[in-house]
Amino acid sequence: MKRDQSTAEGNMHKPTIPGPDPDTRTPKFKLPALACDAHTHIFGPGDKYPYAPGRPYTPPDAPLEDFQALHKKLGIGRAVIVNASVHGTDNRVALDAIAVSDGTFRAVANIDDTIAERGLRELHEGGFRGCRFNFVRHLGGVPDMRVFHRIVAMVAPLGWHIDLHFDAIDLPEYAEMLAKLPVRYTIDHMGRVKASDGLDQLPFRTLIDLMTRDEKCWVKVCGCERVSSGGPPFHDAVPFARRIIETAPDRVIWGTDWPHPNVKVMPNDGDLVDLIPLFAPEPELQQKILVDNPARLFEF
Repeated sequence: MKRDQSTAEGNMHKPTIPGPDPDTRTPKFKLPALACDAHTHIFGPGDKYPYAPGRPYTPPDAPLEDFQALHKKLGIGRAVIVNASVHGTDNRVALDAIAVSDGTFRAVANIDDTIAERGLRELHEGGFRGCRFNFVRHLGGVPDMRVFHRIVAMVAPLGWHIDLHFDAIDLPEYAEMLAKLPVRYTIDHMGRVKASDGLDQLPFRTLIDLMTRDEKCWVKVCGCERVSSGGPPFHDAVPFARRIIETAPDRVIWGTDWPHPNVKVMPNDGDLVDLIPLFAPEPELQQKILVDNPARLFEF
């Protein structure tokens, strides 16, 4: 019986997705000083920061040490840790990382409406500047919208933004609700649109329309490997990133999405950095997307 229990526990902690490419290539593109990876994760280690029992997947550990080594190799000076669903509403992994970052990290929390005002204040003082909601189907689907709006009302006085992860097909349905939000919001991974569906597809037109008419709407030009239909080097995602940047250059931020959970093709982070000058060749736009915009949104 004990052996069966031990086996079951071992399987429960066995990774169900692959880890990142361990051989990060040094990018050709030199990032500007204080460039910010504004969408990245730290996973575990699971023995110190346990994964949530009801998590949608189990990642290999991607701890702070690996995170720091990656950013050193890429030339990244600041980072925003998006606390992933695998850690549930336990935000300690990001809180602890910020505490040793000498002011170079911020974070986005996973919370529910059971959090007290004191708990929110502790997260804010610890360097959190937003909270995330997953609408993506393979990660659990639509949250309880009454809870969603309660949490928005709770974090608004702190000046937090809401980070939103959608399936592209669902963006048109939520566009009006987003435009009415009383806070700024970021949309992850360029809305997860499919490059093969073209720039004129309804989800992407919806995203561009939101950016055009709603000054609260920010977009992350990350996840080129998720948007791409052609695979590495993911160049078919570049026109989408370019259109987003041209639409609202003061409300666009960039990130690696390391360690790339649930991707079809694992990218090399050096290759992702080298996409930046393809969709933002102008130094002034690079400075905005990589330094100025994230500094404003996350209060670096």
